[in-house]
Amino acid sequence: MKVTRILRAKRPNKGKVAALREQARRLGQVRSEVWQRFGSISGVGLSDRRIRDAWLREGRTFPVSANAWKETLRDAKGDITANMEAAKVKARRRIRRHTQNKAEQKRLFSALKGHGWTSDPYLRRIMRQDWRRGRNHTHNQIIVRSDNYTTFQLGGRAWIKIPGLEKGQRIAIPLNTTVEPTGTLRLILKDAGLEVHYTVEAEVKHDCGARTLGVDKGYSEVLVDSDGEHHGQELGAILTDASDRLKAKYQRRSKLRALANRTRNPRKRQHIRQFNLGRKKLNRQMDQTQARIRDVVFQAVHTVVDKAAVIAAEDLTAPMSGKSFGKNVNRRLSAWTKGVIAEALDSVSSRRGSTVVLVNPAYTSQIDSRTGYLDGKRQGDRFHCFDGVVLQADQNAARNVLARLSDPDIERFTPYRTVKAILQARTERLRLGLLNPDSSCSPARVLSTESESPNEHFRV
Repeated sequence: MKVTRILRAKRPNKGKVAALREQARRLGQVRSEVWQRFGSISGVGLSDRRIRDAWLREGRTFPVSANAWKETLRDAKGDITANMEAAKVKARRRIRRHTQNKAEQKRLFSALKGHGWTSDPYLRRIMRQDWRRGRNHTHNQIIVRSDNYTTFQLGGRAWIKIPGLEKGQRIAIPLNTTVEPTGTLRLILKDAGLEVHYTVEAEVKHDCGARTLGVDKGYSEVLVDSDGEHHGQELGAILTDASDRLKAKYQRRSKLRALANRTRNPRKRQHIRQFNLGRKKLNRQMDQTQARIRDVVFQAVHTVVDKAAVIAAEDLTAPMSGKSFGKNVNRRLSAWTKGVIAEALDSVSSRRGSTVVLVNPAYTSQIDSRTGYLDGKRQGDRFHCFDGVVLQADQNAARNVLARLSDPDIERFTPYRTVKAILQARTERLRLGLLNPDSSCSPARVLSTESESPNEHFRV
C-alpha cells in the first residue's frame, strides 16, 4: 500500500521561498480556472489530457513553465474526480433508501458507476444535492513531476533542486533529513515553513491480534472496545481545550474587527488588521493541535489492532443531523474528528493485516447488550436498563456493534426505520419468551462466540 511521507525544509533562503510562493500563487490561478470550468457536470468524462490538448490547440499560455501548469491541471482534475466519487457514496445510500427492488438498484448503481448518470433524471437530481460546483482554495502548492527535479547530498542533508519561474532557473532547497524523496513531489508552502510530500510503497505486516472485537467511537476517548477497554482517553480533553480556546480567541478578534471597521482613522484600522487580526500564529497553533489529535488517534487504533484481527465498527461518516445538545456541546462536537478515526482504522488495519467491517449503527446505543431489549436509556456514560441495571454506555454500544456484525436481519444499509421495527419485534418476542436465547440473532449468543475463528462472524 502507498503512504505519504512528509519532509520539511531546513532553514530555506527567504528569497527562494518568496519565489516559490509567487509560483504557487500563479499555479493557484490555474487551479481556480479548472475548478470553475470543469468542477461540475460539464467536466464529467473529460480527462486532464483532453483538457490539456484543447488548451494547447487554443494557444493558451500561463506565466509558469509548461510542466508546472500541466501537473497542476492533472492534480486539480484528480481532486474534482475525488469530490465527485465522494458524492456518489452518498448517492448510493439514497438509492438504497429510495427502492428495495434489487433489479432497479443494480440498474442505478451501474449507471452511477460510469457516466450514464448524467442522462438519468433521478440520478442527476440526487447527485446535484451532494455534488455542487467546488471552489479552489489552494494557492500554496506546487506539483513537481519525478523527471523534473534532482536530488543531491550536501552538508549532511538531502537537497532537492526544482524549476523556478524563469526558463532554466533552478531553486535548491535543503531538507531536514538525509533521505532523498522519490516520485512526484507536492510542495506545500505554509506560514511555518515549506513541506515536501511524496508517496512510497509501504510493506504490509501481519502482526495484528487474533480476536474479533466491536468498537464504539467516542468524544471523551477515541475508541471503546467490547471488552470495556478505553483507548485514547485524552482525546476529549484536547478537543475541549482547543475548542474553548478558539471560542475565546475569536470573540476577542471579533471585537477588534468591529473596532477596525468603525474607526475613522485609516492608520489605526490598518494597524489593527496587520498586527491583531493575522492568521500566522493561529494557523500554527491549529496545526499543532491537529498533529496532537492525529497522534492520539493513531496510537489508540494501534492498541486495538494489537488485540483484534477483525474489528466491527459503526459507519459514522454521515453527519449527525437534527440533534442539538446545547450551544457549547454542539461547538465541541463540531470538532469531533470522526474522519481522522475512520482514516486511522482503515490505514492501520490495512498495514497490519487486520480487517475493519462497517456495520449498521442504528440504535446500537439504545439496546441492552445483555438481552437485546430496545427500551434502555443512555445518559452520558451510563446506560440504564429496564431492570434497573446500569451499564457503561460506550462498552454497551461496542458490544451491540459486535453483535450487529453477525445479525442475519440487519445489513449495513438497512433503513433505520426497518431496523427499529426489527428490534421492537425482537423485544416483544423476548419479553414473551418466544425467542430462543441460543438463536443466532441474540447478542448473548454472538458475544459468547467472540473467541472463535474470525471467519465465523461473516454471515451478514
